[in-house]
Amino acid sequence: MLSRVVVVVSAVVAVALAGHQLIPAFGGFTPVMESLLPWLGLAVPVLLAAAAMARSTRAAAVALVPGVVWAVMFGSALLRTPPGGPSDLTVGTVNVGVRNGASGEAVRAIAKDLDVLAAQELTSGGPAAKQLNKMFKYHYPVSTVGLWSRYPISDTKPLDVGMGWPRALRAVVSTPKGKVTVYVMHLASARPGHTTSRDASLAQARRLIDADPSKRILLLGDLNTATTDRGMRGLTPPLTDAQSAAGDGFGFTWPAEFPITRPDHILFKGMTATEAGVAPATGSDHRAAIASLRF
Repeated sequence: MLSRVVVVVSAVVAVALAGHQLIPAFGGFTPVMESLLPWLGLAVPVLLAAAAMARSTRAAAVALVPGVVWAVMFGSALLRTPPGGPSDLTVGTVNVGVRNGASGEAVRAIAKDLDVLAAQELTSGGPAAKQLNKMFKYHYPVSTVGLWSRYPISDTKPLDVGMGWPRALRAVVSTPKGKVTVYVMHLASARPGHTTSRDASLAQARRLIDADPSKRILLLGDLNTATTDRGMRGLTPPLTDAQSAAGDGFGFTWPAEFPITRPDHILFKGMTATEAGVAPATGSDHRAAIASLRF
């Protein structure tokens, strides 16, 4: 009986990994499962141990199948070496946490080596905004999101990504090497059985990107969508995920104490990522995402 259970569960895990995008959304439950997809690999050692207990070579062999599938899908993330080399722009994004009394301390540590920082869950006149205003000459806040830059910001515009109020923005940052169109977004939340609003805001984000003729585009923010979530197919492509291109590991950012998924993203077009990673954000339930880019 134990041997048969191992075989069945192994098959289910392998199919869930390899064919997750073919599984119906089931009212939004499957996309949430996809956000945790890399963690399904933990089932493999458990299945191998069960096969050993059953003393079944056949069960052990079948238990290796999801391990092979996992390695094909995610092994490169663990073995990847960042390209490195010179960069022209170092950027970051962080959800500072709306109730975070230490948000000023958080952004100070994150932003000290950055050229551009996007922030979400800002409070008007709060410690994060005040600290960033001291550190950066140029800034453009909109509602609960904002953009800070060491280089001039122009062509600013608040954006509604389908939520009925502006929780996103568009701006052009003029760097010494050329202009970059920057979007900062905080998309609608996604929870088991409740992804409709998030999916609508993702679709609006894609429409904005598709309509933008800019040579270089940078999208920063809390998209409430993991890299492995089917919703990201709407943005990557046409954009490239900096963590997938130049990061070391999965780059999980939430929850901060023990990150299990990555809703915070740096997506780009018209540039090359040279490095990507995460940084702690004091008091927030998110970690920050950071990346270096070459024009």
